[in-house]
Amino acid sequence: MKQYGLIGYPLTHSFSKKYFAEKFENEKIEDHTYDLYEIDNLSNFPELLRANPGLCGLNVTIPHKIGVMFYLDWVHPDAKEVDAVNCIRITAESPIAAAFSGEVGIKDHEFRLEGFNTDVYGFEMSLKPLLGSQHTHALVLGTGGASRAVKYVLNKLSIYTRFVSRETDGDRIGYADVTPELLSKYKLIINTTPLGMAPNIDKCPDIPYEALTNEHLLYDLIYNPEETLFLQKGREQGAATKNGHEMLILQAEKSWEIWNSREIAPDAE
Repeated sequence: MKQYGLIGYPLTHSFSKKYFAEKFENEKIEDHTYDLYEIDNLSNFPELLRANPGLCGLNVTIPHKIGVMFYLDWVHPDAKEVDAVNCIRITAESPIAAAFSGEVGIKDHEFRLEGFNTDVYGFEMSLKPLLGSQHTHALVLGTGGASRAVKYVLNKLSIYTRFVSRETDGDRIGYADVTPELLSKYKLIINTTPLGMAPNIDKCPDIPYEALTNEHLLYDLIYNPEETLFLQKGREQGAATKNGHEMLILQAEKSWEIWNSREIAPDAE
C-alpha cells in the first residue's frame, strides 16, 4: 500500500483528499491512499513518519510550509527561492533521517525527504494564458505564505509587484493607499488573503472596485465559493476574473508527477 497525504493544522476541509480519492478511483489506481494528518506542532512530524512507513509523499499546508524545511535533505531551487515547501517526496536513504532516528526516533531505517513548491507551477500555468500587454504591474493582497509563490512567479514573468497589507512595512502599502489613480496603473490584482472564503462569503478586500475596468484582471486564490465577492465586484466592473480552482488541480497533478518521478535529486547540501 502506497500512502500519501496532507499535513497542516487545522485541516477542517481538504481539496487534496477529495481530488486524489477521485483520481485513484477514476484511473483505477489500486493500493494507494491519501489521508489527512493534522499536526499542530512540527515536533510531531518525525513520529508521523515513523508511524506510517508506507508514506511516499506529502502535501504541506499552513502553518508548516516554512518550518517543515528543517527536516528536509534537499529542497528544489524554486522552493528555496520562495522559502516555502508544499510538497515532499519520500524516498530511500536519508542521512538526515539517520541523524534524527537516534534523537527522536523517526524510523528504524533511513529514508530521504525532498521538498518542492508546486504552488509556483500551479499559479504560473493558470495565470499566463490570461495575461495581456497591459498587465505589467500587479498588486498582491496579503503577505502570508501563499503570497511568496505568487511574488516569485510575477518576478519570473517580469511583472512589477507591490504587496498590500493591513500593516505597512518596507515595500508593503496599506489598503488606504490603493487609490483609483494607483489602479489605473496596476491592472493585475491577486488576492492571497482568506477574505471571502466560505462560510464568510460576504467579506472582500477593501479596494476601490469602482475604479476597475475591462483592462483589469482579478485573480483569487480562493476556490470556495466559486466566485468570491472580490471576483464578483471585479466582474461587475468588466474586469476579467479567475479563481484558484485550476491552480489547485495543476498543483495536485504536479505533486503526483513529483512523487512518481524516478529523477534523482542532487545530494543534500
